[in-house]
Formats: sequence, structure tokens, C-alpha cells
Amino acid sequence: MALSAFRTIEELPGAAHPAVFRVRFDCDCGEEHDGLLSHDDLDWAPLGLASGEFLNLMTSRLEPVAAEFGELAAHRIKAGEWPWSFFCYPEEQPRPVFPSSFALLSASDATVGLAVRCPSCRRLSLNLVSRTHVDVPFHNDREIGVVEHLFAVDALATLEEFRAELWSASFDARRLALE
Repeated sequence: MALSAFRTIEELPGAAHPAVFRVRFDCDCGEEHDGLLSHDDLDWAPLGLASGEFLNLMTSRLEPVAAEFGELAAHRIKAGEWPWSFFCYPEEQPRPVFPSSFALLSASDATVGLAVRCPSCRRLSLNLVSRTHVDVPFHNDREIGVVEHLFAVDALATLEEFRAELWSASFDARRLALE
């Protein structure tokens, strides 16, 4: 599943090694569903580290590719090129991240609004990037949109409370009382 299909990513309390994340994602059925991913599945699997085998046409043998993808990713990271990046508005600089730093995603046909918790300052920044920027490791857009706003520390909790209230029966009762 493409990372741009994710809508929310939340680390669950409890185990830290490996951490477990609740992911809400858009499904092909047209609805959103929840899933659980380990830290390895979320951050490392998109780099190909859990890949299977390929048919080597030169030798007519099935050969594993995970080690080769791992070496390639390690070489690029050592060279200073990160699989994913975003612009941290409070720090006014680009920062390397992994998908576990993503908090909220909202996708359209070509772009993704991406709320990212900065691993350095722990503040939220909102970037507008291409789907490829999110889905393809080591691809960085030439230009990204940045929302110039300092979000409150509890911005995501406030959003979830609003979403829950919006779909609750008490909201419907109040709306009927206003009419």
C-alpha cells in the first residue's frame, strides 16, 4: 500500500522496541480502515528491506534482493541523502524523517498535505508535496509548499476531538435545536 493512502499515523503506548503504530488508511473499497504496523514495517519496509526474490535472467536463478536494497539505502543515507524529508517551519530548515514522523496526511489527485512532527523540535509543520515525494523513498520534490503557521502542541488532539464531536449524536441534537 502506498504511504500516500495513509490518513493518520499514531504511535501506540506500550512497547517501544519495536514500537507499534495505528494507521488509518484509504481502502480501495472507498472507506477508511485502521491497521497496525510495527516500526520496521512503517519505516524500513518501504526501502525494500523486506523484499523477496527476483529472477536473475543471466543465471536463471531466484536471488534475494533485500540485502542489496539495504546496502543501497545505507550508502545513500551515509552520503547525506535521506529517504524522506520535509521542511520544519519553526526551525526554518529542511529535516530528514521517516514515515513514523508523519502525523496526518490528506491526499488529492497529485498532491499530499502532510503534517509532520519534527524529530528535532517535536513541533508540527504542514507541507504540501507530491504523492511521489511521500511514496518513493529518496525522491524529493524541487519545491514544496509550507504552511507558515506555528501549530499548538495539542493540534492533532483538538482535530480528533472535533472529528468525534462532528459525527456524534450530540452534535446532531444541537444542530436540530438551532433550526
